[in-house]
Amino acid sequence: MAVVTQAHAAIVDAYGRSQQRAVIQTTVTMERLWKRLAAADLSASWLQGLGAAMVRAVSAGQLVAASTGQPYIEAMVRMDGLSNDYLEQAARVDARSFSGVAADGRTLDSLLYLPVIRTKTLIGGGLTLQEAMLSGQAQLLRMATSEVADAGRGAAGVAMVANRSVTGYVRQVRAGACARCAILAGRWYRWNADFQRHKRCQCYGVPATEARPGRHTNPMSFFNGLSRAEQDRRFTIGGAEAIRNGADIYKVVNAGRSTMTLDAYGKKVVSTLEGTTRRGEFYQQMRREAEQKTGQRFARTGADVEQGLPRFHLKTPRLTPGEILRLSEDRDELIRMLKRFGYLS
Repeated sequence: MAVVTQAHAAIVDAYGRSQQRAVIQTTVTMERLWKRLAAADLSASWLQGLGAAMVRAVSAGQLVAASTGQPYIEAMVRMDGLSNDYLEQAARVDARSFSGVAADGRTLDSLLYLPVIRTKTLIGGGLTLQEAMLSGQAQLLRMATSEVADAGRGAAGVAMVANRSVTGYVRQVRAGACARCAILAGRWYRWNADFQRHKRCQCYGVPATEARPGRHTNPMSFFNGLSRAEQDRRFTIGGAEAIRNGADIYKVVNAGRSTMTLDAYGKKVVSTLEGTTRRGEFYQQMRREAEQKTGQRFARTGADVEQGLPRFHLKTPRLTPGEILRLSEDRDELIRMLKRFGYLS
């Protein structure tokens, strides 16, 4: 069995720092762009280019965060003295699949416009312009932080599923972890378990292998290592007091995350619109498959339509990685579905 070494810790720390940098760089850019919005007409200045710039900034942050996932997983596997084990033609995580779309499947522009709506609503409700703008900015930065971090976790999760040397992962929490994350600190999850997180969550997974199953941490150890003031701040005064008096820490803290769903495949599923336009990679992948299956060539251009070629109409919702994890019954099926929906190539 492999021993957890300083080299392992260095890889994990380097990955954690890379994720933090991606978040910080993105939020700095978003704050600068938000301050350029014209207070006299927020919507107009958003539509005149600032909104698009914000979408590009978050997309870039997502791509940076996602691109480090597979190298991180592979480095940990090699450090355990194992080979990275992939199925043929399913060995590369496409980091671009995690960029340009929100974690819940909606487009980034619709998500990032919400702080503008909130700001205008607060002004209409009587807040000063400064108060409303600060509130909108805070919401925007929370969103940017969550979306970049989710992209990083999502790509790393797909890398762990694809790499069959990985048996699971252990939740890594940062020093400033909230109560909801603290109770999950050090918990081991199977390779196909979706990562539980909340808005602005900065935790991530440390891959485990047969050679290094991972170290388990009792969340009470984390709690007891905090000062009384920090216990009260993170777990609330009442919650911390209850825990100090013997209450179950898991029952005191309740972690959860809402999702957006649609009806497909005879059930409610979480899907994304990313990559499903005519220029999108998933759309083009499904069009190629339909052509191979039917022998019918579909139109690419207006000229093709004029020549009588039919347009391809995408009817397959693109599932998110988390939904694929939930629906798959075994690892091979999970890998096939991740490949089918464009997250592995």
